[in-house]
Amino acid sequence: MVFNTGAALLDAIVLYVVSRDQNGTYGYRITQEVREVLDISESTLYPVLRRLLKDGCLESYDLAIDVTNRRYYRFTESGRLQLNLYRGEWNTYA
Repeated sequence: MVFNTGAALLDAIVLYVVSRDQNGTYGYRITQEVREVLDISESTLYPVLRRLLKDGCLESYDLAIDVTNRRYYRFTESGRLQLNLYRGEWNTYA
């Protein structure tokens, strides 16, 4: 069972949030959506995003918005497989 730690549950929630937008979404928006179900700070979220990037579950790209760049995160095939694993584990847990 992978839901015995907070990290796995947080990974699953972040993957789900990112998976809902085919073009990807940015960190602040991810934080706001995760906050709908779990109290989380941006300083907690960004290490999760880095870990998911490193594991190949997400990919990132920068997009110029006004005068600054905004980093977007997009779901990968590995991310889809991992999210499906988490969903199966959650169903077993529930």
